[in-house]
Amino acid sequence: MHDTYRHKGLRKKLVDEVRSKGIKDERVLEAMSRVPRHLFMDSGFVHFAYRDQAFPIGAGQTISQPYTVAFQTGLLQVRKHDKVLEIGTGSGYQAAILVEMGAKVYTIERQRELFLKTQSLLPAMGYKPRFFYGDGSEGLPAFAPFDRILITAAAREIPPKLLEQLKTGGRMVLPLGGEGSQVMTVVVKTGEDEYEKEEHGYFVFVPLLKGKSQDKL
Repeated sequence: MHDTYRHKGLRKKLVDEVRSKGIKDERVLEAMSRVPRHLFMDSGFVHFAYRDQAFPIGAGQTISQPYTVAFQTGLLQVRKHDKVLEIGTGSGYQAAILVEMGAKVYTIERQRELFLKTQSLLPAMGYKPRFFYGDGSEGLPAFAPFDRILITAAAREIPPKLLEQLKTGGRMVLPLGGEGSQVMTVVVKTGEDEYEKEEHGYFVFVPLLKGKSQDKL
């Protein structure tokens, strides 16, 4: 697991590029500057790790564009020691950013291939979120409530079970909509059954699917 001076230099350029596109949250940018994105990439794409682009990671999934990761993370307004539920571990890159920011991260992945990969990769890098294999739309009721919930796949509707697991005063960030493009949406829980919504532009994500994948070990 090499993170060379060259990698760190490329990472600084990437962070500067993301900042130039309008990301202002320095805590997010600092976390991004510390997480070695190349270690999350498949070998065929590792030389492109510090481009501001999404790339395939297997199982029909992608590692998100760094700008998108920074944008979502900024909207989440993570504080140190916040209990954060991430729906869709994917490559593990987003979870690593959240851990760098001091969050207590609970992350769910439905693709067994990705679940097993990140479960070994992230701890080897020094990141220790709690990993779960299952249906993200069900959340983790046994560990609720959460200060923050982040959904990293396109949801046609706001999953009701996740709303129930959000603490009053908490924030959920998700790309809301069907195929094609989605609206980045923030849901703030203002009371037991009271919510406020904000919309923050259009993005494109892979769909949020229910159930577990049927991959064999």
